Amino acid sequence: MKLYDSRRAPNPRRVRWFMAEKAIEDIEIVDVDIFGGQHRQPEYLARAGLPNVPALEMDNGQTITESVAICRYLESVYPEPNLFGEEACEVAVIEMWSRRAEMLVATPLMMSVRHAHPALAAIETQVPELAANGRATAEKGLKMLNRRLAESEFIAGDRVTMADILAATGIDFARMVRFQPDPELINLNRWLAAMMARPAAKSGV
Repeated sequence: MKLYDSRRAPNPRRVRWFMAEKAIEDIEIVDVDIFGGQHRQPEYLARAGLPNVPALEMDNGQTITESVAICRYLESVYPEPNLFGEEACEVAVIEMWSRRAEMLVATPLMMSVRHAHPALAAIETQVPELAANGRATAEKGLKMLNRRLAESEFIAGDRVTMADILAATGIDFARMVRFQPDPELINLNRWLAAMMARPAAKSGV
């Protein structure tokens, strides 16, 4: 298999972190120069269908995009350690928190960076209002996660799951615009420090 990757984008980092948690080392990593427009070239589009990274070319020749879809596929091929849930209730809880982490924290923060960081003006038509709205939405989402983390070591339970990877990569990406969670969010900051101390956190930087 081949993973088409870019270390300048946040979504590929989710997959690299996920792979590191599972110690997956037999997938070829192919760097895609998104600032050079490589992801928009006919050869890449013919493979991936959209100018998106990451993309995973599977052993059967089919290519899939969307970071969570890629991680779900990898979970089926490399089932341990489990990061999406082992039985019906746990699968549902992890899915619930993964959706919340992505929609209420990670995506708003990524939008804030995309529409505020000067370097990204080269690849994005920036709208300052979208940056401000993303930041405000994420700040509300972080308060929600702080409440959750008062009762749970990790977002979806007592172990690291996909929900944690989604939230941590989104928050860390926002450092590009000097965003940091409010220090008063004690539970969130405890969790974030634990996530960034994990060896897998270094796989994406």
